[in-house]
Amino acid sequence: MAQKYDVESLREFARAVLLKAGLPEEPARSVARGLVEADLYGHSTHGLALLPDYVDEIESGAMAKNGRPEALSDFGAAALWDARRLPGVWTTDLAVAEAAKRARSFGVGAITLRRSHHIACLAAFLEAPAREGIAIIILSSDPSDAFVAPFGGVTPVMTPNPIAVGIPASPDPILIDVSTSITTAAMCARMRNAGTPLPGKWLLDSAGKVTDDAQVMKQGGSILPIGGVDHGHKGYGLGLMVEALTQGLGGFGRADRPKEWGASVLVLAFAPEAFGGRDEFLRQTDWLVEACENSAVPQGRPRVRLPGQAALARKVEALRDGISLDAVRLGGIERLATRFALAQPAASRSAVSRNG
Repeated sequence: MAQKYDVESLREFARAVLLKAGLPEEPARSVARGLVEADLYGHSTHGLALLPDYVDEIESGAMAKNGRPEALSDFGAAALWDARRLPGVWTTDLAVAEAAKRARSFGVGAITLRRSHHIACLAAFLEAPAREGIAIIILSSDPSDAFVAPFGGVTPVMTPNPIAVGIPASPDPILIDVSTSITTAAMCARMRNAGTPLPGKWLLDSAGKVTDDAQVMKQGGSILPIGGVDHGHKGYGLGLMVEALTQGLGGFGRADRPKEWGASVLVLAFAPEAFGGRDEFLRQTDWLVEACENSAVPQGRPRVRLPGQAALARKVEALRDGISLDAVRLGGIERLATRFALAQPAASRSAVSRNG
C-alpha cells in the first residue's frame, strides 16, 4: 500500500521550503496552500510536483520574491494589475478575493493580471468563493510558450489555455476546470519522461499525423485542440477567446515575445444578488444538478456526475486519510528536504493508526 502523507504536514513543508527559498510569509503560505489543494483534488501534475520548479524559478530570479501587484488601471468594477513576475498562485489568490469584493459592490468584478508567474491548478481557486455564493470564472494563458496548433495547422501557436468556472449549488458547488486543448503540456511531459504513450491520439507530429507519442512534442509536434481532427475548430475558437481575454485585455502577450514561464490571467466574479438573487440562482442551478444526476444511463454504467464531484470526493478522502505521492512528487520532496535541511512531511495519522 502506498504511503499517505498528512495534508497539514504537506502544507507546512511546502511553506517552509518556499520560505527557505526566499519568499515572504504571505506568498509562501498562499502558494503552499494552492499546490496542496491541487493534490487534494487529484490534479497531480499541477500540485506539489511543481514545488521544485518553483524553487528553481525563485532562486534564478525568474519568480520575483518581494512586493505586491501594481494597479495599472482601475474602473471600479474592473482593474488591470501588473503582477510583476510575483508568485502566480498568490497573485491569482489576491485577484480572486478582489474580484469577489468588487462583485459584491458592483454585481460584477473583473481583475486582469499581466506578467504573472505560473498559476498552477485553476480549480484550486474556485471552491471557496463558490461556497460563499460568488460565481467565478478564471481564464489563463502563457504568452511565453506554444504547444497547441490552430485548427488545420501544425505549428504550435497557443498554450492549452484553461477555463475554470465555480458555480454555487447545493450542497456543493459545480467546479469546472478544462483546457481548450485535449491534454496539457504537463501531462505530455510526464508521459514523455515515463516513455509511455498518451491514452489517445491527442497530438500531431511535425508532418500533421495524429499520434499518441509524446516524444513528438520535442520534434515540432503539437497538442490538438478540444474536438481533435474532427471538431477541433471548437477548441481552437475557445483557445483564441482565452488568449484575447487574458493577453489582449492585459495589453501584454505574444506580440511582446516574452521568454519567461508565466501567465496572463482574467478573473471574473458575479454576485447573484445583483441579478435574479441568490435564492433564485440556487433554485436554477440545483434543478440542473438534479436533472443531470437523474439522467438515464446505459445499463451497468454509473450515474451521471457533475464537474467537480469526483475532485471534492477525493479531497474529503485525502483530508481524512492523507495524500498518496507518486515517485515524481516524493522524489522532489525528498530532494528539497535534504537541500534545505527540513524534516520530510509526516505520514497520515489515519494511515498510521490503521497500520499500527
